[in-house]
Amino acid sequence: MSSNDTPDATVEVGISAGARPDRSAPERKCILSGVHGERASLIRLALGPDGAAWPDLAAKLPGRGAWVAADRALLETAQAKGKLKGALARAFRQPVDVPDDLARRIADGLERRALDRLGLEHRAGHLIFGSEKISEWARGGRVFLLMHAADAAEDGKSKLNQAFRAGEGDMADVLTLPAGRDALSRSLGRENIVHSGVTNGKAAARIATEVARWAAFLGTSSISNDDRGLPERRNDEGRE
Repeated sequence: MSSNDTPDATVEVGISAGARPDRSAPERKCILSGVHGERASLIRLALGPDGAAWPDLAAKLPGRGAWVAADRALLETAQAKGKLKGALARAFRQPVDVPDDLARRIADGLERRALDRLGLEHRAGHLIFGSEKISEWARGGRVFLLMHAADAAEDGKSKLNQAFRAGEGDMADVLTLPAGRDALSRSLGRENIVHSGVTNGKAAARIATEVARWAAFLGTSSISNDDRGLPERRNDEGRE
């Protein structure tokens, strides 16, 4: 996967870590599917001065915006059939140009945001690495989010998942990221990053939000399907 460079647009990631849908959060409507969702789970398109629609992944650019589901297949199909251009024209109330590489720009931007978030949380001291350390902290209930690289070996993932469950971790908080160890290592400034653990609840929620949208757009689920022996979730009340 290039670092420069879903069907399921409602993938839920890191729910127990703090990314549970907020019923009070503002919702927006996808102009293609008509489905409503939280702002953080959708993608905003902004009208540029050139009359073209561009990704506004931070949803901070001024002016009117149009929202689409985090679903690359839906976007590309609508664009190929001319439906995206029509929907944008109605949303912006004027003719709109659609870049041919809009989907690629969105994918690249979502990847960059997720990897940048990992880097920020690492610099803030919220990430730990190394199978032995992660296992120890996970068994002690001190890991809020467990992450594996896309190319991590199944046996390594299974051992850490078991340690996470032993610490009463919820498998909804175990992610296989849509990036391999090389991309993760570059973003974190370390060598051979295959597994990582997030030791702060709020940091886990921030990471999970970015990864959920990225994975949904790519049409992949980052939630582990290894839920054998899943215990009741520990009570994190009072913990950040």
